Amino acid sequence: MALHIPFLSRLHLREYFALLLSVGLIVLESTIAVITLALPTPIIHFCYRITRRLFENLSSPSSRRSRQKTKREWSSIANASDFTELCEIQGYYAEEHIVQTGDGYLLGLHRLGWRRGEEHVRVNAGPGKGGIKKKVVYLHHGLLMNSEVWVCLTEKERCLPFELVDRGYDVWLGNNRGNKYSKKCIHTAPTSPEFWNFSMDQFAFHDIPDSIAYILSTTYQPSLSYIGFSQGTAQAFAALSIHPTLNDKIDVFIALAPAMSPKGLTSGIVDSFVKASPNVLFLAFGRRAILGSATMWQSILYPPIFIRLIDAALKFLFGWTASNITPHQKLASYPHLYSYTSTKSVVHWFQIIRNGVFQMYDDEAPNPIVSNRSKYYKVAKFPTRNIKTPIVLVYGGSDSLVDINVMLKELPRHTVAKEIPHYEHLDFLWAQSVDQLVFPHVFEALDEYTSTLNGVVEPQKERQLRLPGRSRGLLLESSALPGPEGDDAEDESSSSPTLFKAKKFSQNTRRMSFTENPGDVPNPQSMSAQLSRLPYPTSSYAAAVERQASPTQPTTKFPPPAAKVPVRTMADSPTGSVDASHTTAQTSTSRPEGWWSSDEVAGTGHTESSDSIYTEKNSDDSQASILKEVEEAES
Repeated sequence: MALHIPFLSRLHLREYFALLLSVGLIVLESTIAVITLALPTPIIHFCYRITRRLFENLSSPSSRRSRQKTKREWSSIANASDFTELCEIQGYYAEEHIVQTGDGYLLGLHRLGWRRGEEHVRVNAGPGKGGIKKKVVYLHHGLLMNSEVWVCLTEKERCLPFELVDRGYDVWLGNNRGNKYSKKCIHTAPTSPEFWNFSMDQFAFHDIPDSIAYILSTTYQPSLSYIGFSQGTAQAFAALSIHPTLNDKIDVFIALAPAMSPKGLTSGIVDSFVKASPNVLFLAFGRRAILGSATMWQSILYPPIFIRLIDAALKFLFGWTASNITPHQKLASYPHLYSYTSTKSVVHWFQIIRNGVFQMYDDEAPNPIVSNRSKYYKVAKFPTRNIKTPIVLVYGGSDSLVDINVMLKELPRHTVAKEIPHYEHLDFLWAQSVDQLVFPHVFEALDEYTSTLNGVVEPQKERQLRLPGRSRGLLLESSALPGPEGDDAEDESSSSPTLFKAKKFSQNTRRMSFTENPGDVPNPQSMSAQLSRLPYPTSSYAAAVERQASPTQPTTKFPPPAAKVPVRTMADSPTGSVDASHTTAQTSTSRPEGWWSSDEVAGTGHTESSDSIYTEKNSDDSQASILKEVEEAES
């Protein structure tokens, strides 16, 4: 029987060696950062020229020609100083706003409310002030980022905020406290440790709800749609779970590369930090901003070398290859990748990874000697199952930070999950095919849960409560497919919009045509067909872009609601198509995707079908008529 030493026996000997080695690397990096900060600007420029000359000499002639050919595309974006300049490059006008949180932090907000050529139009100015009303969409970035990551793409068609603006939305982008646009507080200065004493708890209790309240007050709208990336999704999960009234202000929550309880890090060295104690990061990075020297490396390294350094770090930490992002897109976006945040925020994530629970920050360091600590102390979990807002998860099958099974267990029953098999984490921001594989799911969710009625925004879930039979019968039975075999049907119905005409992606997919008479209500699709959907093909998306309204058109038009395209479940097939994204509705009931009932919204649990609702209503009407006849007879 091996001797158990309370502290030394917590890790294996090789993990302690990795821990000491990583601490040594951090000390070396910090030392270099201090030396670099003390160097004058001419010496920094000299280092930059040396790395450029070295890289050019080692590069092949073809790679040098390729970089020169695409330099015009990425250089202006990489050298842009701020968010508004990035938008001006693509011809969009952006507003800057400041919101003060309840605990005194000043957060920067950016607004893209106007199409190109529409800057003179008043948007969401309020009652009696003229202008036009637009549906509001809010986007929030991830860890160690700011709002620039959404708009630093080389083509505007792959930029989600610009596409949303062109589709008629009033787009707002938020920033966390401590980053480039939110580095100020009315109580403390950013040079003090008190300024950086925040974690995801403060993001959830203050930053997200205060930013949303400011946006709704400014735009005079009752609700907005939330789109988050990475930690931006975790902040929304946390905020919606602890602020019940916030659920009424968000009509749909779209989570791109969602983060709640990551499986861990690929690197054994960094993973040793998590297993040993997350508080070790305080010893390595201090209690202020983490990785403050990242800007130093960017200033002294030639851009192609800098992006290779970032790729190597991402491969080392998370196992990402970044093969879906083109080299010139990396040159444009990687300079905007990093922004300041607190060391405590990263420690909070390491606590979540270590415990496997999406919990609030643990202020008490674990005592290795006391084994029954949990008997007297329990860290509060974020009650994410209490969320009433519709949730749509779009995650990558190759994303090491997403454990979809654990996530779905902690989310409410109405959560819908859609997988893009070959996508990694950063692909949801900058992949070459992001407009073909990710954007259609975002637009579909926005169309499904929100719409406009006489210029007034109305949540889709409320309309379904008033018309419970409306969302049933949107899918045809597989036996009703046109043609002798259904799978081999050549043409879609002529009444279907061009946007929803899907091509055949693989032998696992089924196709359908929609009824030309809107009054005909087909039977609901089978359960196996409800579990999967086809994404929009590339050609359909291009056709949709061509049908966009003129930029100078002052009116707001929204696309038609997304149609349901039934396919066979991908779980039944041995292999799936890699060219198209697999979308799976992860629900615990047999309801069609997007179906809501008053019981579910109220949180009472059991949900009845619309047929039973109408049956009970007719029964109540018949009883009321009988009672009325009896009263008339007695009188």
